[in-house]
Amino acid sequence: MMRQLITALGLLSLSALAVAAGDPLGAAEKQATNWHAIIMFCIFVFMTMGITYWAASRTKSTADFYTAGGGITGFQNGLAIAGDYMSAATLLGLTAMVYSQGYDGYIYMLAFFAGWPIILFLMAERLRNLGKFTFSDITAYRLDQGKVRTMAAISSLIVVCFYLIAQMVGAGQLIKLLFGLEYNVAIFAVGILMMVYVTFGGMVATTWVQIIKACMLLAGGTLVMFLAFGQFGFSFQTLLEKATSVHKLGNKLMYPGSLLADPVTAISLGLGLMFGTAGLPHILMRFFTVTDAKEARKSVLYASGFVAYFFNVIFIMGLCGIIIVGQNPEFFEGGTVGAKLIGGGNMVAMHLAKAVGGNMLLGFLAAVAFATILAVVSGLALAGASAISHDLYARVIMKGTASEEKEIRVSKIATICLGFVAIILGILFEKQNIAFMVGLAFGVAAAANFPVLILSMYWKGLTTRGALFGGYGGLVSAVLFVLFSKSVWVDVLHNAAPLFPYTQPALFAMPIAFLLAFIFSKTDSSVRAGKEIEAFEDQYVRAQTGYGAASASNH
Repeated sequence: MMRQLITALGLLSLSALAVAAGDPLGAAEKQATNWHAIIMFCIFVFMTMGITYWAASRTKSTADFYTAGGGITGFQNGLAIAGDYMSAATLLGLTAMVYSQGYDGYIYMLAFFAGWPIILFLMAERLRNLGKFTFSDITAYRLDQGKVRTMAAISSLIVVCFYLIAQMVGAGQLIKLLFGLEYNVAIFAVGILMMVYVTFGGMVATTWVQIIKACMLLAGGTLVMFLAFGQFGFSFQTLLEKATSVHKLGNKLMYPGSLLADPVTAISLGLGLMFGTAGLPHILMRFFTVTDAKEARKSVLYASGFVAYFFNVIFIMGLCGIIIVGQNPEFFEGGTVGAKLIGGGNMVAMHLAKAVGGNMLLGFLAAVAFATILAVVSGLALAGASAISHDLYARVIMKGTASEEKEIRVSKIATICLGFVAIILGILFEKQNIAFMVGLAFGVAAAANFPVLILSMYWKGLTTRGALFGGYGGLVSAVLFVLFSKSVWVDVLHNAAPLFPYTQPALFAMPIAFLLAFIFSKTDSSVRAGKEIEAFEDQYVRAQTGYGAASASNH
């Protein structure tokens, strides 16, 4: 039954992509581009369907479904984390930012990257030693299971949903342009494929989809960068001289510019990206897939290396794009250099691939971009499903009495529901600016998840009351700050002026979360609070040694 379903869904995605053959946009050249992309994407889909079929036979228990049985190596997990983290926005958005703003784009990447040392030195080992399936295993370790897990699950689902919207809308727009598919067909293709990967293969399939996608992304980006950089004799100085001579910013191209014009927003953005990374549920979940704390540290080290390398590849691609794409009239509407780029500003990487490698390389990079979205959406869906099934159903509703079979069944139902939610949200938000949603996802993760998680691991004095006020306070304030900012209050809701002057919430919402957690923990004199503080010693020993880690959430 399962084999037939996977085959049918594979054929469904193939036939959906084949609709692109009837691309109404015309041009024979556009058709050729589409076919390269379609064939390569179909190869990827069928390869990952095979992996899902293989993974399904290995997914028997909740540990298999959520964490691949804890049997992933540090190197494999590092690649998978990098695959989870490097979304299509990384490839397309950051290349476009370097192309248009130069050094500002690199500063933006550094803010994304700064979260990894925090995870490596402060969190990876303790996460693996204390957790079982989700990060709320750690926040609820010595606190009130029901209340704290409910809070963690709610904030996780909000982060997952906003991140899903951004990925789904990005997928729809990208596929609409590159494959010639209808937007809604593209959204359904992504949603259905994601449901198949997660429902049948669980974390095993999701991990291998992410590993394959990370390898494709690293290889594709490196090839484009190598071919483009080769046109400047692999001399960074030559590239910079030529780029600054033709760019509208001139010599200011390699200086911090508009991104740092408003230091408050810049610091808030940096904090959000830095600590948001350490609070993203689908990234944190990956630390439970390795065998022990040593492999958890290794996986962060490998992931940091892959992400850092790819950011530098993107930086060089963006600079090469200034000359190779920016000076070539065929990539501009009306054939006029300086007019609007065909496909919009985010298509610099795609145009560069076509310029240096023709339709074949463009097709490969288009397939990689789609595969990237699929992998990230799968990771998000699994994180959302685990929050519903493991935290809410198994621990809060059933209070630990649910059987593994029931928990897996609930998780699969949650995955399918999340898939349809993602499809509906993707269609509803087609016309909206998605930048604020990504900011909101990172802002909520930094303000709601990170403070309670780090305090529960490091501060003896944290109590249930403090965790709840801190978590909900960070969550509500981050959402309200974004709602009242220009991004939503003015641009979406069309009010005259924003109620909150900055677009990034982290600088303001994070201190609120920490302060509320501190105040309400310190003023908590209940008997339960005393027991929770005493229980920290047991938690500390387990965090350092990993003793009893396998049953961390069954203490």
